[in-house]
Amino acid sequence: MKAIDRTRLKSLMEREQKRFVDDRPKSKTLFERAGKSLLGGVPMNWMMKWAGAFPPFVREAQGAHFYDVDGNRYIDFCLGDTGAMTGHSPSATVKAAEEQLRRGITLMLPSEDAVFVGEELQKRFGLPFWQFALTATDANRFSIRLARHITSRPKILVFNWCYHGTVDESFITLKDGVAKARRGNIGPPVDPAVTTKVVEFNDLAALEQALAPGDVACVLAEPALTNVGIVHPDPGYHKAMREITRKYGTLLIIDETHTICAGPGGYTRVENLEPDFFVFGKAIAGGVPGAAYGFTEQVAKCISDQHNLEDCDTGGIGGTLAGNALSLAAMRATLAKVLTKEAFDQMIPMAERWTAGVEKAIADFSVPWHVTRLGCRAEYLFSPNRPKNGTEAHDAMDFELERFMHLYAMNRGILLTPFHNMALMSPATSKEDVDHHSRVFREAVKELVG
Repeated sequence: MKAIDRTRLKSLMEREQKRFVDDRPKSKTLFERAGKSLLGGVPMNWMMKWAGAFPPFVREAQGAHFYDVDGNRYIDFCLGDTGAMTGHSPSATVKAAEEQLRRGITLMLPSEDAVFVGEELQKRFGLPFWQFALTATDANRFSIRLARHITSRPKILVFNWCYHGTVDESFITLKDGVAKARRGNIGPPVDPAVTTKVVEFNDLAALEQALAPGDVACVLAEPALTNVGIVHPDPGYHKAMREITRKYGTLLIIDETHTICAGPGGYTRVENLEPDFFVFGKAIAGGVPGAAYGFTEQVAKCISDQHNLEDCDTGGIGGTLAGNALSLAAMRATLAKVLTKEAFDQMIPMAERWTAGVEKAIADFSVPWHVTRLGCRAEYLFSPNRPKNGTEAHDAMDFELERFMHLYAMNRGILLTPFHNMALMSPATSKEDVDHHSRVFREAVKELVG
């Protein structure tokens, strides 16, 4: 295995940064102007994390591609970090949204679309009752509140280096076996160790030990870790986790916001999981803000039995724009006509092709990396061994090397998600798109190893 020469990496990065800036004068001008009104020159803080000296400012996006204001064309493998997994502006979603915009955007009243979406979610995921939110973060928050309400227990449990949006309780990690606030956790309302237990993914003994005291309302879990590199569950892990949670009366929330990449019914239907709550956001409305959370009949009965009509608008669940007509119209069109079985039958082979191209370059140049895949999502990690948990995946990250790979790709018309080395396929992603990435990835590795 060949090590990366850090002096060479620094020199290559300097070259790529100059190329990036030289090729994007209009983006540079907009970024400098934005710095006078937007914190850090961006609408959201995490938009600063792009590998270039500034983010490319987008002119338009369609399908699997977009153009920046300087006219540079990109193959988009980031796809809004799953929010645009449908491809940008899918025609069915755009048509439904345009029609609903003229009919009304938000009313705090139900529409027929809400009924259709609820019925479709029943069929896809097997849970009988559904509610809506604007983001998967809110859907997770609401599910946690309901779990605490039902069980009368104070704590939740998450897995080390998990991803659940901006849920306060999830920004916790293990350091030398002790639960602590995650690095970068901004202004936590309380020490997350007060609200949350955290264990390593794939560690059933640790899970059981954490649940045994009977103070955990729910386990909030991704079926596979996704935001620290893809970490697959061990064979039989989910079956055992479900048995352990039931043994201790702990509810199970499965967050499929990223793992919907596994298929039209997500990882839950592929592997026949049995959650008490199910969360689906980001791609559900084709990029229009929207999310859904479903639950079992037993959970629904517990909610109904403790329902108080007078106070139902002040219970910490909901939102004035949740379940709005525009979001529901977009969800209906996206589920019925975009995120279909036929679409996944196109997307997953593209991810397999992407994985094969990256694997070949890794093998040909003997770099100590690996690539893994989940459905139409694939990712490479800077370690030779596949991680078994979040700590192993996190320890394999290399921020300096990651930024070079991203910038090298951006300068050659490819966008990867800025937070890690993830590539996502849309229904519009083509073999030519994938093969271009394979060539560029190969060129980058060749330059790195000399």
